[in-house]
Parts: sequence; C-alpha cells; structure tokens
Amino acid sequence: MTVLLILIALFVLLLVGVPVAFALGGLGIGLLIIGDFAPRIASTALLSSLDSFILIAVPLFLLMSNILLRGGVGRDLFAAVQAWVGHWPGGLAVATVISCGLFSAISGSSVATAGTIGAVAIPEMTKRGYPRPFVFGLLAAGGTLGILIPPSIILIVYGVITESSILGLFMAGIGPGLLLMTLFIGYSMLYARFSSQYRPMPKASWGERRSTALRALPTMALAALVITGIYAGWFTPTEASAIGFLGALFLTFVLLRSLDLAGLRQAVMDGLRASAAILLIVAGAKIFGKAIALWRIPQDVSTFISSNIDTIGLFIVAVGIALLVMGLFMEALSMMLIMMPVLAGAVTALGIDPIWFGIFFVLMVECALITPPVGLNLYVIQAIGRASLGEVARGAAPFVALMLATVFIIYWVEDIVLWLPRVL
Repeated sequence: MTVLLILIALFVLLLVGVPVAFALGGLGIGLLIIGDFAPRIASTALLSSLDSFILIAVPLFLLMSNILLRGGVGRDLFAAVQAWVGHWPGGLAVATVISCGLFSAISGSSVATAGTIGAVAIPEMTKRGYPRPFVFGLLAAGGTLGILIPPSIILIVYGVITESSILGLFMAGIGPGLLLMTLFIGYSMLYARFSSQYRPMPKASWGERRSTALRALPTMALAALVITGIYAGWFTPTEASAIGFLGALFLTFVLLRSLDLAGLRQAVMDGLRASAAILLIVAGAKIFGKAIALWRIPQDVSTFISSNIDTIGLFIVAVGIALLVMGLFMEALSMMLIMMPVLAGAVTALGIDPIWFGIFFVLMVECALITPPVGLNLYVIQAIGRASLGEVARGAAPFVALMLATVFIIYWVEDIVLWLPRVL
C-alpha cells in the first residue's frame, strides 16, 4: 500500500508539471521527514550522486555529439552510406538505418540521432516515393539506436545507479543493437518490395562512392577509436568521452572546417543544458532511492515479487508491461531512475544478470521513445517533418513490434547480450 501511495504521489507531481528532478528529490525529502530520518541524509545522497568519475562522461559525450551535430557530420555519413547501398531494394531506408547506427556510435543520444539523420533523410526518402508515415516511423525508431549502441548515455546512468560495469553494458549493447538494425533493414526492404509508390535509386558511380566515403571516413575513424579504445582497455569510458570530445573539435574545426565559433558556442550551450538536466534528475533520483531504501520499500517489493512471481519469465513480462504503460506518459531517463531503485532487489533475488536486465530495460525504454503521447523521438521527427503526431505514431507502430520481438529473442537467446561481455 505504501508503494502504491508513493507512486501515485510521484505521478501526480509529474502530471501537474513539477520537473522530474524536483519531483523525485522533493518526494524523497518528504519521505525522510515523514519517516523521522535525518534530513541531512538528503544532502549526503545529493553529493554522493554527483561525486562520480564515470558521470563526467555524460557532459563530454553530449558535447561531442552536439559538436558533430553542428558540424554537419550526419549529412556526410548519410551521403556515404547512400552512395554504397542506395540502389538496393529499399536502399534509402537501409541507408537511413545504417546511418542511425553509425551516428549512434558517436552520439549516445536517441534525440540527437533522430534529429541529425532525420533532417537529411526525410527530404530524400519522401522525394523517392516512400510514404510519409513509414519515413517518420523509420527515423523515430532508428533514433532509438542512440541509447542502445555504445557509447550510450542512458547505459552510463544505469551503470551508476546499479553499480554495474559500464564497459560490460557497452559490450552487451552491441549484439541487440545489430539485431535491431537487421530487423529494421529487413522490414524496410520488404516494405519497399511491396510498395507501389517506391521508386528505386540509380547505382552511384565509383567516383561518388569514393568521394563521399573519404568525407565520412574521419567521423567513422573517430567512432572506431572511441569504441575500440574502450573495449581494448586503452582508456576508460570517461577517458574515451574526453578523447571523443577533442576528436570532434579537431574533426569539425581543423579537418572538415564545418564548424565556426558561433556553432561551437551553440553546441556548448546545448550540451550544458542537456547535462544539467540529466545530472539534476540523477541527483533527485539518488535522494528518492535513498529515502525508499530507508523505508525498506525495495525489500518489500522484492519480498512481494518472490512470494507472488516465482519465475523470471513472469517477472520480465510484468516489468515489460509496467514500462510500456509508464512510457505512455514518462520520458526514458525518468522511467529508469524511478523504477530501478525499486526493482534492483527483485532482480538480484531472482538471479537475473544485471547486465542483461539493463539491456532489456533500455529496449523497453526505446519503445517508450516512440509511443505517444510522450515519445520524445516522435516530437523530434514531427517537428522536422512538419507532420501530425498521429502520422508519426502510425508509422512507428510496426517498429515498436520489432523492438518487442527483439526483447523476446534476447530472452530466449541470452548470449546475444552476454556473449561479448563474457568473452572480453
């Protein structure tokens, strides 16, 4: 009953417009006072939440992403991929998915991925006869790869909350990310094959392929350096974020000369705003998590689940349904920071690998990003494509089904998630 009342209070605060960080932190402080715990616990939790070396990666990856975004890197990536696969059946759609995957490897953000590739791909795809709902749905879904394919900001936050290995989470995201890209590509090719409006593209010349590939090569090299360096142990994820940031500056300022001081200033301001919002939410969630831990709510939830849900499969289904419902009116990071402190004990009690559960959680969060009414990627694509929310949501529906299919597959074949972390 206490859990239900706390969740109701939290949702009421969010519905009346209280910012997520202050709703979580304020409710946490209220619980400490009601429970007669020392209020100074809140200040200790606040300081400990931000006193984390790994969290430095969040603003640095966001800065890297915004610098590359302002430097027009997404346009170069899309042009290069389009030159190589554009003549395939559904080639532009395939190029869009691959471009989203490549940009995800240097951005760590779903909104940045959807916005960057969407701005380039939407005009090209609609010009080639792809139906608008399909185009919008593909871009909204492709953008979600930004929080699954490393380096993922939300996986960094998950690792901090659950004290899981960031490197393990990054490696675990590769298999499901490639699987999801394969499903998106397969669906796009079938869609183009049976669409009466689709018009194929002519095959690009070798000269076009070479010139576009050379333009995009430095960006792909930067992504490869960051990811390979993390996996090879050359540097930590936090050090990788700093190297990526410096690499993005060199790439856009010196090599490509596609960014000026005004663009850099705007990129820094955008990165600062996003970083401040994320870190405030993390701090609020830490206070909330500390308060509910003192109220023994995670232990009570764990006991309730172990008494009423005796199989991992049933637990995963219950959590999945809860996340789908929450995703209708909450954004991704808030869902994770509200649910994980409550679910962590049950995950441990049932013997679920926290790395696997993190990837499962992110996949369910991806569904939330493209489901109305609060799917952030839907709004990004709606703004870029000047479309109605219904048009974008209708196009995204098949991709939600593909994401849920991916969840089903990784449940039955855990090695898709865990093989790489175990080997490396």
